Amino acid sequence: MTQSARDIRSARLAAAEQELKSLAERGVITAGDGFSPIVLVKGELNDAERSGGELLAGADGQALRAALLRLGYAPEDFCALAAVAGTGDPAVVPAVPEGAPLTPELFREALEALDPEAVVLLDEPAAALMREAYADALSQIEQFEVAMLEPGLVAHVLGRRVLALGGFEAALADPAAKQRVWAYLKQLPPLGAPY
Repeated sequence: MTQSARDIRSARLAAAEQELKSLAERGVITAGDGFSPIVLVKGELNDAERSGGELLAGADGQALRAALLRLGYAPEDFCALAAVAGTGDPAVVPAVPEGAPLTPELFREALEALDPEAVVLLDEPAAALMREAYADALSQIEQFEVAMLEPGLVAHVLGRRVLALGGFEAALADPAAKQRVWAYLKQLPPLGAPY
C-alpha cells in the first residue's frame, strides 16, 4: 500500500504533537510554535511565569519577538522552552518537582523534539543546563570559551547554532547591555530566505 506525501506529513505531525504532549505531561514548559527554527531557553522565570503565566509573555518576550522580526524571522517563528519544570499532569510521575531545573536528559529530549536550527540561551541557568545536557558534544569544540557557552559566542552543537546571552531580561533595564545583547543576536539570522 502506497502512502501519499500528505499521509506521511499527517503521521509526522501527529507523532510530533504526541511527543510534545508527553513532555508537557512530565512538566516541560513550552510556548509558541513548536516547529519554529529558533528556540529561546529561559531558566530564570519572572513572577508572572512562576505563577502560571505564559513563558515570555512579558516585556522580555515582546523585545525578543521584535528582535527576531528585525533579524528576518517570520512572526510565527517563536518558541520558548523553560529550563525549569512546570506542574505537568498529576497522573504522570513527574521527572522533577515543579520549579526545579529540568534534568539534563529531559531537557535534551525536549530540545531534540523541538529540533530547531538555532538555540538562544537567555540566562545563565539555561546555559548551565545546556552545558550539562550536551557535555559530550560541547567537549568536541576546540575553543574553550565557545565550548563553555560564554555569552556572545556562537557554538555549533550537533548541527545547531547555540548562543548564550547571559541575562536577557536583566539587560532590558540597561541601554548598554541591551545594545550588547542585540549585537549578540545579530549573529543568528535565519538560515532560509528572510521573512
